[in-house]
Amino acid sequence: MGFFDSEIVQQEAQRLFQDYQQLMQLGSEYGKFDREGKKIYIEKMEELMDRYRIFMKRFELSDDFMAQMTIKQLETQLSQFGMSPQTMFDQMHQTLERMKAEVERQP
Repeated sequence: MGFFDSEIVQQEAQRLFQDYQQLMQLGSEYGKFDREGKKIYIEKMEELMDRYRIFMKRFELSDDFMAQMTIKQLETQLSQFGMSPQTMFDQMHQTLERMKAEVERQP
């Protein structure tokens, strides 16, 4: 059975995609959130990034050809922006840390 044939992989990919879409939609209202709402949003984004990082690690550790091709495609796409998957995660983390610091400065 291939990596993408796994029901667990399919379910997690679907949950990640749905959760990401919901957070992005909600994020369009971020400026209107009160301090606690912003903290919750940031926490949810951190949780999503952790889940995404684990999901991507599954791809990397898999010996499935399609999983390896997916990683190579991601690396190629990110390299066009001068990034690697690790750089992408680091920048997301830095952005969330800045957002947290900004929320902490709010009265």
